[in-house]
Amino acid sequence: MSLLKFRKPKASPQPPALGSFLSGYSIEVMPRTAAKVADFRALLPEGTRVYIAHIDGTPIEDMVATAKRLAGEGFAPMPHFPARLIADQAMLADWIARYQGEAGVTQGLILAGGVSEPRGAFHSSMQLLETGLFDASGFTRLHVAGHPEGSRDIDADGGEAEAMAAARWKQDFSDRSDAQMAMVTQFAFEAAPILDWASRLRAHGVALPIHIGLAGPAKLQTMLKFAIACGVGPSLRVLQKRALDMGKLLLPYEPAELAAELAARKAADPGFPIAQAHLFPLGGIKACTDWATAHGGAATRPARRAI
Repeated sequence: MSLLKFRKPKASPQPPALGSFLSGYSIEVMPRTAAKVADFRALLPEGTRVYIAHIDGTPIEDMVATAKRLAGEGFAPMPHFPARLIADQAMLADWIARYQGEAGVTQGLILAGGVSEPRGAFHSSMQLLETGLFDASGFTRLHVAGHPEGSRDIDADGGEAEAMAAARWKQDFSDRSDAQMAMVTQFAFEAAPILDWASRLRAHGVALPIHIGLAGPAKLQTMLKFAIACGVGPSLRVLQKRALDMGKLLLPYEPAELAAELAARKAADPGFPIAQAHLFPLGGIKACTDWATAHGGAATRPARRAI
């Protein structure tokens, strides 16, 4: 009796729009996770923008050293400037001087920060921008935070009136700043809330390019832990539903379906404000970069668009 031969199913081809969406992606690291990577050049396309998350308690020396290392390996470091961890304008000026003097940094993500109470004079990203220090120091790119599912830290009532007003302020600031600006979001798990929010931004006159946060591949338990800790909104139900499916419970989550929906919307309307993907490597940097490459992320760095 002959044995039946089963052919391994062929991998589905990646939609062209997905590869375009992932090409030129950025990624986020922390000094302690970056220290575990022997050489980022083995993982990332040349010139990749690498955000450096400034978690409460991280010494500025570690942040600057990570930025210097990344720049030396051929990447574009973009450190976080969390307003609520910065005591005063003198400290902000010192941070900027250190980043520029030791690592040649010319770009930053300006945000409120992950603590509820300010440690000093600043409580919002807008206050940091208003100091004028970034423009005076020649920063060429400034990114700000966006909140597709809202933020209780900004709108305690669960709405988005204050967040939308802040977005309009940031748009106005971009019109008078010499730096290029964009908005980068927290990760979410559904396309519809992201697309609806981007449409509302456009309707309110906010035209900043949007870099959409995607959670890289990770175990479901890991993903749930980070999602809850980071305050992910209603789209958390995608993970909760998956956790109830015994067939998927042990499988890692990956954002291919979400990314494909966002890419398709962008391809259908090139003027839509979604510009590119920003990856959070919750399951590890290598797993995240391998996933991006497998789904069309550039193996070598393309010429960057003016976004």
